[in-house]
Amino acid sequence: MDSGAAERLAAAVSGDDLATIIYTSGTTGNPKGVMLTQQNLVQNTLVSHEALTLTPEDRAISVLPYSHVFARMVAHYLYPHAGVTIAIAESMDTLVENIGEVHPTVMACVPRFYEKMRDKVLESAAAGSPLKQKIFKWAFSVGYAVGKHRQDGTSVPAGLKFKYGLATKLVFSKLHARMGGRMELFVSGGAALPRDVAEFFLAAGWVVIEGYGLTETSPVITVNRRERFRFGTVGIPVRGVEVKIADDGEILCRGHNVMKGYFGNEAATREAIVDGWFHTGDVGAFDEDGFLRITDRKKDLLVTAGGKNVAPQPIEGTLKSSVYIAELVMVGDGRPYLSALVAPDFEQLGRWCEGEGIAAEGPEAMAAHERVQAHLMAEIGRLSEGLASFEQVKKIAVVTAAFTIESGELTPTMKVKRRVVAERYADLIESLYG
Repeated sequence: MDSGAAERLAAAVSGDDLATIIYTSGTTGNPKGVMLTQQNLVQNTLVSHEALTLTPEDRAISVLPYSHVFARMVAHYLYPHAGVTIAIAESMDTLVENIGEVHPTVMACVPRFYEKMRDKVLESAAAGSPLKQKIFKWAFSVGYAVGKHRQDGTSVPAGLKFKYGLATKLVFSKLHARMGGRMELFVSGGAALPRDVAEFFLAAGWVVIEGYGLTETSPVITVNRRERFRFGTVGIPVRGVEVKIADDGEILCRGHNVMKGYFGNEAATREAIVDGWFHTGDVGAFDEDGFLRITDRKKDLLVTAGGKNVAPQPIEGTLKSSVYIAELVMVGDGRPYLSALVAPDFEQLGRWCEGEGIAAEGPEAMAAHERVQAHLMAEIGRLSEGLASFEQVKKIAVVTAAFTIESGELTPTMKVKRRVVAERYADLIESLYG
């Protein structure tokens, strides 16, 4: 056995050498091969470890596909560097069960998981006795009050602290037990995390740390910290990474995390990296304390026939907070008004139909029923309060097939591929403007 082989191989590798090629998910066009160097990945691992402060005492559960840069950075580089023990979940469907088996302290996942977990907790509470529902609502009212102090960085008054201890004993301890009893930190990435979901988890005693990055940036650009976080933002830049906002609102990034280029595509590389600054394609702004807020994808902006610019993602996130809506994609670029394709949560919708005495069995029957469509529009109307008239959805089309990774409408991190959806449902979209 050659004991010096590893050292010689390591010495022969430089920071500029290609380490991997990861293809983008293709949400706004054809996938491109992103060339990441040794330095890209090593430096991004080091600064991510500084931000999240993991230790060998931590135990993680991994569920995201390693074809995605977020999952690869966390499970292949960050966890091993920090000495974290890793358990691999069997699937997303068995994740909660697996968490109960391995008792992790940290988990990184996409926002949709946290939304579904919140919805399941609320659904379970709603099925309890009136007394249990009252205790649940009281506990979370206390939790939200404590969470407000944590967000503001102020001390919790003694009386509120006592109430929170009681709320933990009565309600929150049971939620923690369902998540293995040791969970300390959730990390969210891949898409925007709704603020109300983050605040729900904080009320229950968990911090969900949200960060931001792209395949082209190895991926981490900014991240919130355990003790310095601001919901509704993606945190502050990690060490060694510069971020600035262009005149048109686009987020630009420069640093050791920026890719070498796109494999076999010099034209796309020159378009993406100008004078060392990588153009993310995302639109955002910094707040007064340096926290970055993402408002939309530059290419996703809808411009109505009346010339109004609408950023769909924040609106879609709000509308998807309805328990009856699994996915929603707004359309209307160049049209007189906005419409939406709605993929319902047919399990929840079925319960509503049963309660309303509506005889509609199966997705097709529910999607075609006028009262069901009216109910979904009412939900959208309820959640659209405060939006300008031109930002509101005027018509919907209900689709019966769920958007999935396998069918091509979703990326591995559950982001909608708008181009795919627009092509697949072109006739249905056209019918909304007939």
